Amino acid sequence: MRRAGGVMRRAAVAAAGLVLLAGCGGGGHDGKDDGAGKGERPGGPARGASATTHLKNIPGIGTALRSRIPAGSRQVVAVYGKAADSADATVVLYEKGPKGWDRKGSWPAHNGRRGWTTDHHEDDKRSPVGVFTLTDAGGVLADPGAKLPYTHSTAFTPPSFWSRNTRHDFDYVIAINYNRVKGASPLDPTRPEGQSKGGGVWLHLDHGSGTSACVSVSKSAMQTLLRTLDPARRPVVVMGDAAHLAA
Repeated sequence: MRRAGGVMRRAAVAAAGLVLLAGCGGGGHDGKDDGAGKGERPGGPARGASATTHLKNIPGIGTALRSRIPAGSRQVVAVYGKAADSADATVVLYEKGPKGWDRKGSWPAHNGRRGWTTDHHEDDKRSPVGVFTLTDAGGVLADPGAKLPYTHSTAFTPPSFWSRNTRHDFDYVIAINYNRVKGASPLDPTRPEGQSKGGGVWLHLDHGSGTSACVSVSKSAMQTLLRTLDPARRPVVVMGDAAHLAA
């Protein structure tokens, strides 16, 4: 199985240009702010994060999305969008222990520059609302100690015609399993639900404003997530604006 996985990942790297040209979340890249490098925000646990422990449920997540979190998931990356049409968000990492959910870190973040949608399509510049598994990672930079399978490749480098402040967007990425093949490199261009539904929705580095559909955080936050998210704990991301999350 390892050999087959390696073949799949090498094939995905060969097709990397198709993914990056489609942009973060599908659709063309217009050269506007979509990544990292400029105005990086500090990562790490928020003050008082350790006090948020032993929770029965993850705060702000209503029954509709809570019911979609797999029973075996013990790590949740919650993306709290500020509003339906806002690109501002906060990412919070929760882990489930014997006594409940504990908050392990909180970071400023950005989502699609036009906000959120429950019906994401290519090039709509909105992030998809929902619960998605996290199984694969990669980036331009070497593996920082990720527990998820990590594809290290310069193929993640954005095209030279993209805006200069996006040059480090994909130094580290974690693929969000929206319209993609689980277990494949983030560079795999396969879109099981069709190209019109978008794809290539990732967690990646932030530069201070909205994305095409991805969720972006600081470099240190990405390093923490990569070193923490563990396949054995079945990590998922729960993401959306406040109203949809609470429904």
